[in-house]
Amino acid sequence: MPYLFQDSKPRPAAHPGGARGTHSSGKGYEQLKRECLRKGVLFEDSDFPACNSSLFFSENPPIPFVWKRPGDIVKDPKFILGGATRTDICQGDLGDCWLLAAIASLTLNEKTLARVVPLDQNFGPDYAGIFHFQFWQHNEWLDVVIDDRLPTFKGRLVFLHSAELNEFWSALLEKAYAKLNGSYESLKGGSTIEAMEDFTGGIGEMYDVKAAPDNFYEILEKALKRCSMVGCSIDTSSAAESEARTPFGLVKGHAYSVTGIEEVSYRGQQVQLIRIRNPWGQVEWNGPWSDNSAEWRSVSPSEQRRLSQAARDDGEFWMKFEDFKVHFDKVEICNLTPDALEDSTAHKWEVTIHQGSWVRGATAGGCRNFLETFWTNPQIKLHLTEKDDGQDDCTFIAALMQKGRRKLKKLGAEMLTIGYSIYESPGRDGHLGKDFFRYHPSKARSKTYINLREVSHRFKLPPGDYILIPTTFEPHQEADFCLRIFSEKKAITEDLDENVAIDLPEPLHPTPGPQETEEEKQFRALFEQISGKDMEISAEELEYVLNAVLKKTKNIKFKNLSLISCRNIISLMDTSGNGKLEFSEFKVFWEKMKKWISIFLQFDFDKSGSMSSYELRGALKAAGYQLNNYLLQLIVLRYSDEQFQIEFDDFLNCLIRLENASRVFQALSAKHKEFINLNIGE
Repeated sequence: MPYLFQDSKPRPAAHPGGARGTHSSGKGYEQLKRECLRKGVLFEDSDFPACNSSLFFSENPPIPFVWKRPGDIVKDPKFILGGATRTDICQGDLGDCWLLAAIASLTLNEKTLARVVPLDQNFGPDYAGIFHFQFWQHNEWLDVVIDDRLPTFKGRLVFLHSAELNEFWSALLEKAYAKLNGSYESLKGGSTIEAMEDFTGGIGEMYDVKAAPDNFYEILEKALKRCSMVGCSIDTSSAAESEARTPFGLVKGHAYSVTGIEEVSYRGQQVQLIRIRNPWGQVEWNGPWSDNSAEWRSVSPSEQRRLSQAARDDGEFWMKFEDFKVHFDKVEICNLTPDALEDSTAHKWEVTIHQGSWVRGATAGGCRNFLETFWTNPQIKLHLTEKDDGQDDCTFIAALMQKGRRKLKKLGAEMLTIGYSIYESPGRDGHLGKDFFRYHPSKARSKTYINLREVSHRFKLPPGDYILIPTTFEPHQEADFCLRIFSEKKAITEDLDENVAIDLPEPLHPTPGPQETEEEKQFRALFEQISGKDMEISAEELEYVLNAVLKKTKNIKFKNLSLISCRNIISLMDTSGNGKLEFSEFKVFWEKMKKWISIFLQFDFDKSGSMSSYELRGALKAAGYQLNNYLLQLIVLRYSDEQFQIEFDDFLNCLIRLENASRVFQALSAKHKEFINLNIGE
């Protein structure tokens, strides 16, 4: 699948107030709803039809699903009943507990919930069978419209549902998220942090509980006070352990949400507790501080009310924080962007975002293990100027996200293994070359390369300039990516893409030398033989002579130079305007081509006769052309083969086209300058 470079200039975090509509009709939710009300019909979403393709892409439904609207399932459907709470999320027959854990966390913040789930929707008099939800995708908020037909079996919802049978906001939210990702099946398996980010535009951090810092309780307490979303899980050692229950009532490989953290007075001592929710809506911890444990008998009724403690089999439970660290393995925290925080929240992150692509043969260089291509990856410069309050270092989180892979599941795409490295800047501008990375170690890097949608890590570095290199683990793997930098203080980022520049020598004006060399005599003899009496070569004659000569040239692979290419050469070199080359013009072109052959051989590092497309940036720069990533990727797509190799005829064609284009550009620039001078009276 082709990926093209995207503008990676830093940009601010997106605000959901301007959520972009996504329906193929080009119409927004309000317009579609008004049309349905005017026509007296219920909305049917042609973009996500009520059929098997919206359910599964790799199999047929295991049971005969029937799509029904809420009014066909219950007599009195409600969008939200008694407020949207974490007890409204009960898992169905889809392996998306990771999504449900995120939805449970979403309900803890009214402002965040109201953004994702617009609360002015209902089954009242203006009901038209249409609902909408908003999700963040790669620095853009999207408004996703759906109809309310839901998959059922024997009159009951098959997937996510509420404990209240006539409440439907959570089931409709799951459907909208399935549409965003292509199908319900696309939601099987995932990381809670992925959905948390799509609900908030926040940035995720993952902690290994067994190796967590000493102040881990304070980290979680601060995160929940900041309205961050928090999830947790227990590792599995094999696929057979997935969803296996432990003797303590916990489920391995299952996504839980953290809904509270408090200290409680117990027998004269303060005990640290953490509240966990199982999205199944049942199956709870049965150890100390569980719903019916003896510990609660020693806690005052007022403390129990403060903690909303009640012995219900609702999937939510308290446990001692020390026990939590023993039994759980992973914690995921989604730090909210500044616009996602309550106005009264004291701390706000500074955010910058870059969009980019890894393109085979151009900017998909792989990790540092592949030095020959590593340097070709996109490079982002990070300026850390302000120290943290009372500290000597600057804190920031770097998060690298691969885009759209879940939606591409149906095409066989999997999550790529991704990560990044950070280097101290050498203090010069421009794309850093291979030798820099050969001799300079990284200053910091992502904790691991892993096949998750996003890799993020928190760093503390001294003020200064750094270069961040986002990569896939293996070279030649294509994907679009989004790189986000969250910093405690303002940080400045810029893409180290090259500015487009042309630095060509002045065109040679041939003058006859006092005496021809032996090579020139042979050349003149060949020229006279081809040109005939008029001593001028046409495009057809040039095609013959160049193909004859280049096929005999040692150390380069050469297929064929086309007639069109030869016409382009004449256009480039013809100073008289007669559409042919005189000997003096042909001689100048030959000198130019000898230089290009020399450059080609210089960048053919393995002496194979062809040049790696990853070396094209350097080869073109040696020929006088400095290109940005976008132009480089287009040229690589046009001229390289499936093995990312460029043979000399393709290199020659590329240079001829670039030089012709540069001549046109220079002529237009001169005209433009002349026009400006005339208009300002010079």
